[in-house]
Amino acid sequence: MSDRPNHGADGSDPGDSGYRNARGRQRPDARRTSDRARSAQAPSQRRRTGDPTRRIAWEVLRDVHENGAYANLALPKALRHKRIDGRDAAFASELVYGTLRMRGFYDKVIEHAAGRGAAQIDPPVLDTIRLGAHQLLAMRVPSHAAASETVALAREVNGAGAAGFTNAVLRRISERTREEWVAQVTAGRQPLDALAVEHSHPEWVVRALRGALIGSGVADAESADSELGRLLAADNDPADVTLVARPHLATVEELVDAGAVASTLSPFAARLSGGDPGAIRAVRETRAAVQDEGSQLLAIALASVPVDGDQQEWLDLCAGPGGKAALLACLAAEQDSVLFANEASEHRTELVRRTMDAALRSGIEVMIGTGDGRDLGREEPNTYDKVLVDAPCTGLGALRRRPEARWRKTAADVPPLATLQGELLDSAIAATRPGGVIGYATCSPHTAETAAVVADALKRHPEVVQEDARPYFKDASGKQIADLGDGPAVQLWPHLHDTDAMFFALLRKTDN
Repeated sequence: MSDRPNHGADGSDPGDSGYRNARGRQRPDARRTSDRARSAQAPSQRRRTGDPTRRIAWEVLRDVHENGAYANLALPKALRHKRIDGRDAAFASELVYGTLRMRGFYDKVIEHAAGRGAAQIDPPVLDTIRLGAHQLLAMRVPSHAAASETVALAREVNGAGAAGFTNAVLRRISERTREEWVAQVTAGRQPLDALAVEHSHPEWVVRALRGALIGSGVADAESADSELGRLLAADNDPADVTLVARPHLATVEELVDAGAVASTLSPFAARLSGGDPGAIRAVRETRAAVQDEGSQLLAIALASVPVDGDQQEWLDLCAGPGGKAALLACLAAEQDSVLFANEASEHRTELVRRTMDAALRSGIEVMIGTGDGRDLGREEPNTYDKVLVDAPCTGLGALRRRPEARWRKTAADVPPLATLQGELLDSAIAATRPGGVIGYATCSPHTAETAAVVADALKRHPEVVQEDARPYFKDASGKQIADLGDGPAVQLWPHLHDTDAMFFALLRKTDN
């Protein structure tokens, strides 16, 4: 009889205090206890927690796509709530804005990598994969970190099954460079369609922008595609935060002392490359504000146009949320004139009041009211010396600042907007006294919202003539700004002026 102790059928020794694995190695009690403790944990305790910065980015994307939120409002609120700032806040901002801008391109890449259409992927999972794609193809994040962190996020917010799918898709995406993916997803497409995919713009927007480049005289048919490529690229290049020092309330020097850099384009502008504008005292006190230089230039232009007689009453027909109105009010005060700021909605009227706070406290005379701008011309005919119509539009000129906007508008939105724009311009003409001027502006270069609206108004109003607006657009040194188009209207461009694509037409009402 053997002197070896009896063993169980699985080969383990009942007398051992530990147990043996399949290779005969014995684990001590402490190790076995640790294994049992891990197995007893709830699944949420065993699961690896994702990066909170990426989690915030995902939550903002879901808010934008599911609830129609605006990223520039939702993200700062989320960052403040989680007390995230500095480099982590900058990382979250690039994740959100970059992913939203390039969504169209990333969806084509994801479709190839996943072997199914983007519409067939659960939207919360799709947003997770988009975040991963942006890190892999456009950010300085090592591939292994981009994939592993995004998979951890997927496990946390989408579930284990989705995490496996996300991992597989991201690994396929990581096998090619961005340039290789561009070649893959644009192969066989027509030129404009290929540009739309590469630069992540809806094709109808690409066609509209091409038409506007030709219509404004910036490009001809032969050079249009090359010019268009530069414009689309500029739309995807994050814009600096531009501040306005409202005249008599703040100075550019004050903004420079707070960390900004004086602009060479607008005499009242300074650029802030990073940080929170709200940390600047002048901004907190509404003596200064965030405002694109293109918006500043058109307000300055209208203020500088001469009119016959005394200038006493100016009108901003569509004043909300109040940025251009605040600058106009300050410029009107320099000419002993008063600004009437009209806004159709009560909510936006309140925004105008808040924006005007410093101006009102300083004694600058501003009259703020709520009313439909289309009715004002009938109610107050032949009244105002200068009228600004900053009309509601598609916003195609501000895509670099509003990354989600390109996905929210369709070509079907343009005709009703053009009708509204024409009605507002009619009202503005009626409200302007003979000899007075009207500035018609949009933050869209779409010809149907710009030159076509003006041309139709001129047909309806023989008492109105269009004047060349270009001489009134001068830089901070007083020099004429270049590349404004063939005239008489002005068209600014992101890739030429580093501003939003603002349109401005100058009309004068005659005595006839």
